[in-house]
Amino acid sequence: MPGVDPTEAAELSALLEKRVHAALVEAGGWLPFDRYMSMALYEPGLGYYARGSPIFGLLPGGRSDFVTAPELSPLFGACLARQVAEVLHRGGLHDVMEFGAGSGALAEQVLDSLQAMGRAPRRYGIVELAGHLRERQRKRLARFGAMVQWLDAWPGQGPGFEGVILGNEVLDAMPVKLLHLDGDVWCERGVVAAREGDVAVGRTLAFGDRPTALRPPRADEALPGAVLEIHPQATAFMATVASHLARGAAFFIDYGFPEAEYYLPQRHQGTLMCHRGHRADTDVLAEPGCKDITSHLDFTALALAAQEAGAEVVGYTTQARFLLNCGLLEHLREAEPRTVAAAQKLVTEHEMGELFKVLAFARGVAFPAAGPLGFVTGDRTHML
Repeated sequence: MPGVDPTEAAELSALLEKRVHAALVEAGGWLPFDRYMSMALYEPGLGYYARGSPIFGLLPGGRSDFVTAPELSPLFGACLARQVAEVLHRGGLHDVMEFGAGSGALAEQVLDSLQAMGRAPRRYGIVELAGHLRERQRKRLARFGAMVQWLDAWPGQGPGFEGVILGNEVLDAMPVKLLHLDGDVWCERGVVAAREGDVAVGRTLAFGDRPTALRPPRADEALPGAVLEIHPQATAFMATVASHLARGAAFFIDYGFPEAEYYLPQRHQGTLMCHRGHRADTDVLAEPGCKDITSHLDFTALALAAQEAGAEVVGYTTQARFLLNCGLLEHLREAEPRTVAAAQKLVTEHEMGELFKVLAFARGVAFPAAGPLGFVTGDRTHML
């Protein structure tokens, strides 16, 4: 892992594997994949996000594993702030809440821009599970004083939150379930102890399938041998956020597709991917805890979850279109060449512009007929 001695990283991974094997014994020899993924990412002290290592951001010597949009360019947050300001103004609202603030880059950019517009929020709440990331955020955001607060629960009395909710690359790291079409039988794919031959070559974990009543969307279109993800944790999270939103809007930015594209037969091996040292691989059972495990998102399922929880889906578009609608070109005219070059990665089709999407839902806020600012052109809600 970047920033971690290789020997120490290997030792931590070995300890995590032992903990997975202990969980296998307790569970009777089989763990659903989402339980394994949760341990690989979040097991206290051992999981990828729980080790305290500097895993993302623009770090000296390229020591990070990946770089998110706010770390690529401050213009990402500057554009998003315009959308936030519109909702705060139209709703007469004063609070912003961000899930999974990472390095704190997005919060810093949004707050700087809102202050420059004269729209500084009363409170910018951050929900962050990782203690080491909280500390990183505290240092970066100290100059904003008491305006920034870290939350362990929903703010205020009762379930209602009034304001703007943000989430950038939060949902893709939520554990997924794997389904495998074995001939004409659907199985849930889980994790088991490796067989003797695999152990001899250094593998201690393997996949194991069990018949299941679970089905992916468009199951009748799946090819034999398909391995596909479903996202019960992400959709449950989305429903929770929507049900707690009393008035305001939520914006989630991440990579993925609508259902019709996500479950295309051509994508029959799913979208699970690992990231380490700015390289990607698909071996999710190797070196647990040493690398990120992510899945693309089914935005149709997320939108339906929010809608069924009582919110109104008010926009869905590509990251490129959203940023352009929110004034990216205007920012670029005033930016230095290096800033312009970095910002291009946010919108070009072969980088982040097309694969990353923005999904928005709202409650109790009136928008123009064209929708919120970020969706006035290029809205793809009809494709969900």
